[in-house]
Amino acid sequence: MDEDEAAEIHEHLLDAAYAIDEARAAIFTLGKEDQGGFAASLEAIETILHSKLLRAIYDRFPGLIEHDEFPEISSALRWDQVRLPPSISEAQVDQIIFSVMVPQWRKMARMIGDALGRCEEVGLPISAEVVAARIQALVEADRLVSQGDLRRWRFSEVRLKG
Repeated sequence: MDEDEAAEIHEHLLDAAYAIDEARAAIFTLGKEDQGGFAASLEAIETILHSKLLRAIYDRFPGLIEHDEFPEISSALRWDQVRLPPSISEAQVDQIIFSVMVPQWRKMARMIGDALGRCEEVGLPISAEVVAARIQALVEADRLVSQGDLRRWRFSEVRLKG
């Protein structure tokens, strides 16, 4: 195998890794009773893909190693799946999110972290996944703008409109 052949195989393996990550996100939207078998099987496939197939390519052709980490999905939670506690309103979550947003592009991960910090300051007990789901909903409602797949927090960006 020469480097061009290895690069082609590498591209297909990365496509497979992305597809597995998408499947994982879909599986985690299932109920707990349905997740078990799927998640374990998918993990076994992913382990082989990364530790054997990609490792074999990288051992022979280290120039193919991605410089950035693989952009895995951080959360697939959608706002319509969120059930806020009665003591927390959607408007309160929005107020927190807009209080940390800026007109410049910022990593989704940073904005989630900033919003969580503000939530702690005011005593709102919500998770990073809930904040991320709300940011995605605000983007879909055209109240914020984004770049990239917002489910991949470290590989997407968000900002205020304008």
